[in-house]
Amino acid sequence: MNGHIGLIHSILPATVDLHVIVPDGHPSARNLGSERVGSGTIIDPDGTILTVHYVTVGATSITVTLPDGAQYPGHLAAQDQETGLALVKVSARDLPFLKLAPSDSLALGQPVIMIASSGQTDRRVSGGYVSSTECYDGHWEYMLEKTIRVTTFNPGFGGGTLANFRGELLGVVSLNLNEVGKFSLAIPIDYYRIYEQELKQYGQVRSRPRRPWLGFYPQPMAGHVVVGGVVPGSPAARFGLKEGDIIISVEKKEIRSRPELYQEMWKKRPGERISFRILRDEQSFELEVIGGDRSDRYRS
Repeated sequence: MNGHIGLIHSILPATVDLHVIVPDGHPSARNLGSERVGSGTIIDPDGTILTVHYVTVGATSITVTLPDGAQYPGHLAAQDQETGLALVKVSARDLPFLKLAPSDSLALGQPVIMIASSGQTDRRVSGGYVSSTECYDGHWEYMLEKTIRVTTFNPGFGGGTLANFRGELLGVVSLNLNEVGKFSLAIPIDYYRIYEQELKQYGQVRSRPRRPWLGFYPQPMAGHVVVGGVVPGSPAARFGLKEGDIIISVEKKEIRSRPELYQEMWKKRPGERISFRILRDEQSFELEVIGGDRSDRYRS
């Protein structure tokens, strides 16, 4: 027990609380709100903080609070909608930070510790085990080939620290998925490590092919994929996709699952036409949608 307490106290100083203000008119405010709270992890002594994209997207003001009460104004230094990661930067030096865990150090059954903010200087802790590293597909046009699923709930705000028992950062806590599997999902640190230099230099990933964004919410249902909703003003809405549509195929490839849908859609690029075969009201027909760029939308 004393060893675990020592481990927690070694990690805590590198955890932060984020208070984020987003303009009411920003596209993300409709679903995520204009005032948000989150967690983050300091990953270098010069004030680079790793967190989740959904906490910071559209931010005009970020207040960073350390466990000792020290506060800093932060700015959004990088965002990556495809992985779900973001970087916040504060002007400070010699801050406590966590090292990144080696890329080959993650193992099934591995004990881990999760620390997240529950208020400016408050932190909550939970412990569990790595139960899976399988793919995850979300209904907001999001998919990760590899994740970290942990047998415990996120104890605080999104963006928290997932560490191993050496006090190294394994991942960024993203979602509580208790409604589907009684676990929490974290984004592996490898997704940051791969793109670290680009994120720091450009604020985005430039080397990876851009994905088209349609603005709809596909849902699996009885071996098919159904449009569960459409974002107002999105490419999906403009080109005629409707809630309740069943997606039979994309580019003439039969679609039976959400990962299959995403894999086919993402062979295209923003600005290119994507051909769908849709079943609506017991009638099937072809529908073409020109994909947009999600980064452009959320910069507006």
